[in-house]
This record gives sequence, structure tokens and C-alpha cells, in this order.
Amino acid sequence: MSRENLDELRAQVGRESQALQAAVDDVDRAAATALGVNRTDLRCLEVLIRGESTPGALAAELGLTSGSVTTMLDRLAKLGHVTREPEPGDRRKVLIRMTPETKAEAWKIYGPIAQEGATEMAAYTADQLHTILDFLSRSRALQQRHRERISALPKTIRGTNS
Repeated sequence: MSRENLDELRAQVGRESQALQAAVDDVDRAAATALGVNRTDLRCLEVLIRGESTPGALAAELGLTSGSVTTMLDRLAKLGHVTREPEPGDRRKVLIRMTPETKAEAWKIYGPIAQEGATEMAAYTADQLHTILDFLSRSRALQQRHRERISALPKTIRGTNS
């Protein structure tokens, strides 16, 4: 493959990656609207669909303060999306769980995507899947590194040119 063709192929991959990010963002926006939550609440529900968590673990994973997590959990509990229960081994700790009703709603939203995605992945060989996994892992790590870098930048004030 010539250098020009390789450069164009890399550019196409970059454009498709950006388009994928936009499409995922659009799906998340629609899912948040369907569940009656904001985007941060949706991220919390995405964490909880994997299993129960504690408020502290949610704060760490979502990059929120403990006060923000408390407010978010109050909102999600009021909407019937989560429950809070004392941890059996240490009653000072609280476990957060997604309600069965919200799990069912989430499956209505994300289940067809997962099923169709599994069908799509069936078309790839193990070697191709290893390559895709490597690309996705590296891309995620890149985004995480730059999130940290961007978060460390000085804050700017809207409407000023300084």
C-alpha cells in the first residue's frame, strides 16, 4: 500500500472514530431523555447496570464529589431508578442498586443494540477482534489521558478574550 493510501486510510479511520463518538453521544442523549434523567444520571445508571456500588465508588468512577453523588442519588431514587440499602457486612455503608424496573427499561433501550452488535461482531475473526480490541483500548486510554490534561488547564471565563 502506498504512503498516500495509508495516510488516507488512517484519515478515514479518524473520521469514522469521530462519527462513532457522535453517534454514541446521540444514543446516550436519547436514552437519557427516554429514562427522564440527565447525562450524569445516565452514566451512573450505566455503572449500576454492571452491579451494585457504593456512593464513594460511584463518586470515584464518575469524577464527582460526595455531595454531587448524594444529590444525584436522591434524584435517581425519587424517580424510582435506584435503591439504597445498608451493606449486610457493615451497616455503616450503603449499597446502591438499580431497580428491576429500570433494568427492564434499560434493556428495552440497550438490548437491541447489544444483540445487533453481537451479530456484527460475529463477522470478524479472532485475529480481527484482537486488533479491534487493541484499537479500542488504546483509544480509550488516549481519551482518558487527554481528559486529565484538559481538566488541568486553567479555567477560562466565557465572553472574555484573555
